[in-house]
Amino acid sequence: MSETRKPNIILINCDDLGYGDLSCYGSTVHRTPSLDRMAAEGIRFTSFYMASPVCSPSRGAMMTGCYPKRIGFGAFEGRSVLFPGQGVGLNPQETTIARALKEAGYTTMLIGKWHCGDQLEFLPTRHGFDHYYGIPFSNDMGRQAGKGESRPPLPLLMDEEVLQQQPDQTSLTERYAEQAVRFIRDNKERPFFLYLAHMHVHLPLYVSDRFLKRSQNGPYGAAVECIDWVAEVLLDELARQGLTQDTLIIFTSDNGSRNDNVGSNGPLRGKKGTTWEGGMRVPFIAYWPGKIAAGQVCDEVVASIDFFPTLTALAGCTPKSAGSIDGRDIRPLLFSEAGAKSPREAYFYYWMNNLEAVRSGRWKLHVRKRDQLINELYDLDSDIGETVNVYDQHPDVVARLNQYLEQCRHELGDDATGVPGANCRPIGKVDNPHPLTQFDENHPYYMAVYDLGDAG
Repeated sequence: MSETRKPNIILINCDDLGYGDLSCYGSTVHRTPSLDRMAAEGIRFTSFYMASPVCSPSRGAMMTGCYPKRIGFGAFEGRSVLFPGQGVGLNPQETTIARALKEAGYTTMLIGKWHCGDQLEFLPTRHGFDHYYGIPFSNDMGRQAGKGESRPPLPLLMDEEVLQQQPDQTSLTERYAEQAVRFIRDNKERPFFLYLAHMHVHLPLYVSDRFLKRSQNGPYGAAVECIDWVAEVLLDELARQGLTQDTLIIFTSDNGSRNDNVGSNGPLRGKKGTTWEGGMRVPFIAYWPGKIAAGQVCDEVVASIDFFPTLTALAGCTPKSAGSIDGRDIRPLLFSEAGAKSPREAYFYYWMNNLEAVRSGRWKLHVRKRDQLINELYDLDSDIGETVNVYDQHPDVVARLNQYLEQCRHELGDDATGVPGANCRPIGKVDNPHPLTQFDENHPYYMAVYDLGDAG
């Protein structure tokens, strides 16, 4: 890579993939050779966190570098995630990674799941993406067996228009891979940012026969191995275009697995929808041959909100922001600089707008689980599974972590204790919202009703 060329950036974000779902994170039932290769030839993080245990706030936070509460993304008219046709979404005044990179000369595209609002004002093309191809929310939000007939058809968008309704989900990941290859080829001469947001492994699990036939873990394992195949496609295409050393690839997941006996959060306690480690600690692999040293494993505390300042710094730009952000530049950790440490003293865990826990170094303090007050302290260095409560043995640690919680409440707020937060910004709102689609019995749907009723 020339010193003057800005790096291409590919951000791969899976849906509900757990901490223990990849071979390189301990899975014995999923074969993920391409992702294992990226980890072996790059860096693998073991204390990486999303900012929420569910998708909409997690994704909004990652795009903006902010805790969900700061950008009004903790709750959505009383719901934990956005639903089709809601009149709220990511505020157009917020600066996303895509917008910052676009302003720095990057070509930008999102392929896959957005889930930050489906009204026109909230779509990816209004948040810095030149192009968008995908489903704007979860793949279980269309018409499904056993879910009644009131739901609108699932839309597949191209930029701002509905391209297809109720598409064949079995082939959708291959179509995403095709779009990614096309984007790379079309933009090989200039810096690009590709955000590939997988449908897998969110329910319902529609996976092609190729992967189903060889899976050791049913449809879930097939979906994981399909994700790995897409990574192989991208690695191959970058090599064919001579872009391998010009491109940083990041791989992660939006929250932990649902942990329903097929997904795995490894040794972690809890699952999607909880602020135990299994809900928010997920895989994070960074691969950039020639820049990131091979075979690195980092256990420093880092987070998805760190992508915004890190990636914009790599692109050499200073983005304009709507206000404060919570992310930190983790380039010293990415490049394994001597003595590099986590840039933050504390990391906070929210469920919707309620502050439930804080981690500082090896210690994690839980003060709430939904409507229940708790006092639980865990040493994550010796007890990654949060099994032994040492709250009473370390009053000094409890006092210090409670100070962090108070500082967070003042800055971001906490509905559970009635503190509004001094520096929060409003969610985006539109008048007269409506779903992108309406059911038409005469429309040539591929599947007018999906035959799997599973939902995530």
